[in-house]
Amino acid sequence: MRSSLTFLFLMLAAPLAAQDEIVVTPLEELIGELVTTPNEVTEEFLTTSTEAQAQQVSVAEGGELRVLDKLTGEVKDLSLQNGEMAALGFLAVTLNECRYPVENPSGDAFVRVEVVDRKESTPLFAGWIIATAPALNAMDHPRYDVWALRCITS
Repeated sequence: MRSSLTFLFLMLAAPLAAQDEIVVTPLEELIGELVTTPNEVTEEFLTTSTEAQAQQVSVAEGGELRVLDKLTGEVKDLSLQNGEMAALGFLAVTLNECRYPVENPSGDAFVRVEVVDRKESTPLFAGWIIATAPALNAMDHPRYDVWALRCITS
């Protein structure tokens, strides 16, 4: 019995002994291989991050918004002129201003919107919504979502 246990132990231990050794490399050596000099990385980061420039925008005559009623699944598109208000359910949506990039009018829209609960006369949202990034400044409401689609240009 003892010899069979010894044999079993040797059979199980043999593959473990035959495995390659684990090589431990210090972190400093790995970093040295990835980055030759920290200054190059810093300079590259600074030059790419400071290249952002302000877009030239123009004010449109109006804009298009989309409203989703999460309870019923109804989607409604609103075409509003600047300063115009639309009532939808118990919401009053006012489009105050719509701006678009001069170089690419159909590329993006920056819309200043005010959403009011008509039953309680309390503002639910007031601010800018960006059409290409609606989650940056989203209206947080349990029933309705409002986002910008585009500006209406002539």
